[in-house]
Amino acid sequence: MLRFLMPWMLLVLCVAFFTARAAQRGPFAMRISCGARQNVQTVPTTTLWFKDFGYTGGIPANASRPSFITPPLKTLRFFPLSGGPSNCYNINGVPKGHYTVRIFFGLVEQASATNEPLFDISIQGTQIYSLKSGWTSQDDQAFTEAQVFLTDGSASICFHSTGHGDPAILSIEILQIDDNAYYFVPQWSQGIILRTVKRLSCGFGQSKFGVDYGADPRGGDRFWEHIKTFGDDSDRPRSVETRINQASRPPNFYPETLYRSALVSTSSQPDLTYTLDVDPNKNYSIWLHFAEIENSVTAIGQRVFNILINGDVVFEDIDIVKLSGGRFTALVLNTTVPVNGRTLTITLSPKEGSLAIITAVEIFEVIMSESKTLSDEVRALQTLKKALGLPPRFGWNGDPCVPQQHPWTGADCQLEKSSGKWVIDGLGLDNQGLKGFLPDDISRLHNLQILNLSGNSIGGAIPSSLGTITSLQVLDLSFNFFNGSIPESLGQLTLLQRLNLNGNFLSGMVPPTLGGRLLHRASFKYVVNDSTPVQAYQILKSIFFVMNVAKSTLLYGCSFTDNSGLCGIPGLPTCGPHLTAGAKIGIGLGASIAFLLLITFSVCWWKRRQNILRVQQIAARAAPYAKARTHFSRDIQMTRHNNHHANAHTASENGPILLS
Repeated sequence: MLRFLMPWMLLVLCVAFFTARAAQRGPFAMRISCGARQNVQTVPTTTLWFKDFGYTGGIPANASRPSFITPPLKTLRFFPLSGGPSNCYNINGVPKGHYTVRIFFGLVEQASATNEPLFDISIQGTQIYSLKSGWTSQDDQAFTEAQVFLTDGSASICFHSTGHGDPAILSIEILQIDDNAYYFVPQWSQGIILRTVKRLSCGFGQSKFGVDYGADPRGGDRFWEHIKTFGDDSDRPRSVETRINQASRPPNFYPETLYRSALVSTSSQPDLTYTLDVDPNKNYSIWLHFAEIENSVTAIGQRVFNILINGDVVFEDIDIVKLSGGRFTALVLNTTVPVNGRTLTITLSPKEGSLAIITAVEIFEVIMSESKTLSDEVRALQTLKKALGLPPRFGWNGDPCVPQQHPWTGADCQLEKSSGKWVIDGLGLDNQGLKGFLPDDISRLHNLQILNLSGNSIGGAIPSSLGTITSLQVLDLSFNFFNGSIPESLGQLTLLQRLNLNGNFLSGMVPPTLGGRLLHRASFKYVVNDSTPVQAYQILKSIFFVMNVAKSTLLYGCSFTDNSGLCGIPGLPTCGPHLTAGAKIGIGLGASIAFLLLITFSVCWWKRRQNILRVQQIAARAAPYAKARTHFSRDIQMTRHNNHHANAHTASENGPILLS
């Protein structure tokens, strides 16, 4: 029996061990010291800050801390506008979950406070905050934070220049919190971001972070700004050392210390009122914290009050002892309200018994998450960025379409209803000094209607994959260095209305599918001379009426000028026999060999001719002497001839002569 139970006991022990280890590790936490080259630990909490990583662009520099609550870090990273209007930190390896993301701002050391940078911040493509002038003089504006769901294993945090100085970032914190933290409405989903507007600790105490309050790390280490009063003589602080029940509980894990102090209204001003300036036309989630800590209130009904926001009653007959279940017990109330004006006013108005009391206030702006761009189209643009060597000034970082206030330079977006995602419907990168080539991956931009790359130095072939972008209406590749032939696939673009390929190095025959569709009320320019376009217009117009081509498939503007190698449509040279690339190479080599042979033959003929002329010249100079020698030889021959006859006569008479 024992031998049978042993494996099960080991299994239970292993599960318990790994569960304990997981609990010991606690929630995921990532803290980055921007601009740091080494990991840093800060006192007095020995908090670990990782060295700088995951950024796009920017320059590290020594930092100046704008507030006493700013982490004691010595470096930052700032992003000059020359490096692009948008720069991001892309942090990978973040487990799926709910997070507090906090960004501390800084100042470049020795920079003047009057030159404080003002810029926008986005998280996961949604703009959450715009820095306001004077932030360096207000402690709680030295950072911004938001509660956001991260679901794809990464966190994207971007900074967008607004023309008022260079964004400068001191640190980034990504702190995991409970998935149900700050649950505030039914059907609450991952499509909502809560940005912290204000978090107050009322009564006695000091401004502290949660870690300083001894809070549970699952609460995300929140900063609580201490406030001693809502207004002159309108309230008085109270505090106790008594233990508070039901404080540090899931999902929000508020620190118990938070409920040990409070503000209480006065007899002269029974209403307890807090007023805050906010951005108009927003929704705000408000969390109000209470605990009955006054000795004068011991039973139900002794303190009852209403809670009004901007004059409207949102909670009626609040009895802390009754709702919390007793004295020294935490009570949290939450409501979400729209605010049209620029002021948010919270009023606690007593009804019976003692005066109003409050321990803490949290106010969040409710932000709807932006839909992102289709991932396939994002990858296509990233490939295009590399292929064209886009300079940093374009700032193609983060998401191409969101935040909507800061889309990528040259990219036009539209929201696709079927997927609920953004897609690219236009790219205008004309006259930007771009080089490189046009990649095949551009065909991933399935919703592209306008592509304008004119006036650059882009080379290589026109990718045939362009013919698969069936939504394309305007294609302008003019005044570049494109070479090769025009892809026949372009003839499949039935919605194409304007095609500009002039000013390139294209060659070969214009695809018949393009030539057959050309022209109705268009101004075509196929060649350089002035008369041909008119002739081409008349000819192709006749073709149009004969073929009865649908108006929706016509090209309303087209230019092939300054491509000396093109042929095959009226106004262009007639194309010769179609040859393969190998045949063209063979012809070229044959022509080169024939040319070399011709040169060799010509040189040989010229040398032979020179030799003949030289011989003739020598002969001409020797002619007088040759003539004299000829007469002399003739005389000798005649003499010999006469002697021969005489000798012959003598011999006949005298008989033969014997020689020895």
